[in-house]
Amino acid sequence: MTRIHAIAARLFGWLPRPLDPVRSLKAKLSLALGIAGFVGLLVLWYSLEWIPLRASFVAAAVALALVTLQVMAHGATVPLREMTVAARAMARGDYTRRIHTRSEDEVGELAHAFNQMAGDLAAADRQRRELIANVSHELRTPITALQGLLENIVDGVARPEPATMRTALAQTQRLGRLVAELLDLSRLDAGVVPLNHERVDVAGFVTSVVAEAEVNATGAGRDVVFAVDLPATALTLRGDPERLHQVFANLLDNAVRHSPPGGTVRLRVEPQGDEVLFAVADSGDGIPPGERDRVFERFTRGERARGGGTGLGLAIARWVVQMHHGTIAVVDPAQDDGAPGCHVHVRLPGRTATPAATAADSSRPPARPPRAGRRWSPE
Repeated sequence: MTRIHAIAARLFGWLPRPLDPVRSLKAKLSLALGIAGFVGLLVLWYSLEWIPLRASFVAAAVALALVTLQVMAHGATVPLREMTVAARAMARGDYTRRIHTRSEDEVGELAHAFNQMAGDLAAADRQRRELIANVSHELRTPITALQGLLENIVDGVARPEPATMRTALAQTQRLGRLVAELLDLSRLDAGVVPLNHERVDVAGFVTSVVAEAEVNATGAGRDVVFAVDLPATALTLRGDPERLHQVFANLLDNAVRHSPPGGTVRLRVEPQGDEVLFAVADSGDGIPPGERDRVFERFTRGERARGGGTGLGLAIARWVVQMHHGTIAVVDPAQDDGAPGCHVHVRLPGRTATPAATAADSSRPPARPPRAGRRWSPE
């Protein structure tokens, strides 16, 4: 069938297009139907041996045909005129126009596709505005802090002591994390980020990530407790340790920021068939069901957003998980341990390590933890 369509398209491509100069669709329909009807009437007239026709009868028939065509074609051309007006409005930045039609033909399909395109463009424009606002805010905060700190040192108000330099370093690290997120976003769009796959010991990986999260939480003054539940059996998976470290560092940091003082951040690991489940939960208020899918969209911060952020962390986390052929989702507390809070499930392909593989892995030197500059920054 595809070959037949290709041959037909090639044949019809050689046909002339005499109606292209006509600017009105209804005029084109009128001319096309009029010419076709005229040819048909000529054939009929010839078959009737050229019987005489009254001029008044012919004129009345032509006028009635034109009126009927105008009335019948009106509904078909209205959506096209609306699309023209909406397209010109979109060129001026107005993406609120929509095409209303009940037609189920090709024009109706075109109207539905146009509405979907308008919605996508509106979402892209909104995300662009949010990106500019969020990035401007995130850049202004550390730059203002650094400027004030350096001005105090230059004016002699403050001395370049270790504590002062640590504050300046923290602000530069915050700028570095923001730049890293933006670079990851550009790589995500370009699809040029390869993964360095290797065997990852799940227990050692989780221990390293949680230890770093504890240090970060203490440095940020967050009073939380980490509860880790690892299975008795050894688990391994193949993946990029640095990218996976970014994912879980981001999830744990979000859980810390959204837990109340004295709260508990829980990380549970368990094998489920050919997958390894990582369940991360905080002690906060949780996420409403209607917003659970949106938190993984770009620039989405939601009502739970605290402490700034560009809204890129979870979007890139989902991208990394999908590159590892896994899934990430916010689930209902009833599907987890039933405790209140936000519950995030990450499923990655993995398997239970055999004793031989475990012994071989233990004989290797421990992998170097990811550098701080490559670690995933908060959302």
